[in-house]
Amino acid sequence: MPSKRQSITRRGFLTAMVATSAAVGAFALSAQGASAAAWSDALPVEPPDGDEPPGLPASPDPDDDDELIAHTSHIRGANVMLSQTSPTTQGTATIVLVHGAFADSSSFNGVIARLQAQGYPVVAAANPLRGLKADTAYLTSVLSSIQGPMVLVGHSYGGAVMTNAATGNANVVGLVYVAAFAPEDGETANDLQGRFPGNTLGEAMAPPVGLPNGGAEVSIQQGKFWSQFAADLPEADAKLAAATQRPVALDAFTDPSGAPAWKAVPSRFIYGDQDKAILADLHAFMADRAGSRQTVAVKGASHVVMISHPDEVAEMIHQSALAYATTRSAA
Repeated sequence: MPSKRQSITRRGFLTAMVATSAAVGAFALSAQGASAAAWSDALPVEPPDGDEPPGLPASPDPDDDDELIAHTSHIRGANVMLSQTSPTTQGTATIVLVHGAFADSSSFNGVIARLQAQGYPVVAAANPLRGLKADTAYLTSVLSSIQGPMVLVGHSYGGAVMTNAATGNANVVGLVYVAAFAPEDGETANDLQGRFPGNTLGEAMAPPVGLPNGGAEVSIQQGKFWSQFAADLPEADAKLAAATQRPVALDAFTDPSGAPAWKAVPSRFIYGDQDKAILADLHAFMADRAGSRQTVAVKGASHVVMISHPDEVAEMIHQSALAYATTRSAA
């Protein structure tokens, strides 16, 4: 059966998307073999009390625009690398990973390997990418099958899905947003993208393809995949991710969010300061609004920070789980 491209032109699609958000949404990539950059390139936001967490590089000079790359009033600190002296993870939180658009769970492979080496049970959910309502229902069912405490980790659009699926689930003890959307009640991904100018994701999209149900899905032009979304990955890895990307339904960007879990569950945010899919200004805004316990902007990183900097992402997830374990032990 031929696709319904004629019913939705590329010009019409881009006009609608640019008018509301200058982009259609965010994405996650799958790539392998990308080496992690040194943690010294990941500049944490300055703690509110001015004290430096143990082992961290000095805070960026506020007079140096190249060093001061993010802002929040809710930073609680981070360790340099995935802790090797932490308490055993046996019996602690299960880590649930939720990938974003244009990808699959393999985009978390580097992070998964590090978490498993620490002894964490990990579940990488297969996000259907059929729309926020449908994907939330799916993830909710996955979470209901997992016993005990969970730390949820969402990349890109996956952040919006976990924001909704975690609401009301008492077993969810932490949220980690990895270059991810953290919408408020009633917000769409397009609403968030429209808050700050300069996002060029819409220009990189291929023409929408009609679906049997009357909707449409989109993908990224392979020729623009590397420079626009994964500039800190080797070219060969970016080309592989472009070829294997999974299209996402437009409903993912237009479905309004429900009540957000970040209002009740401690959250953390990590993103690249060179993210072109979700701008760094938007990440900082969402982190501040959510009362982030820890916010890290990775210098020079693209939207696929979990691929290019798996150590830093795995460490933040570990800190979220450790915070729960510490609180439980003190109770």
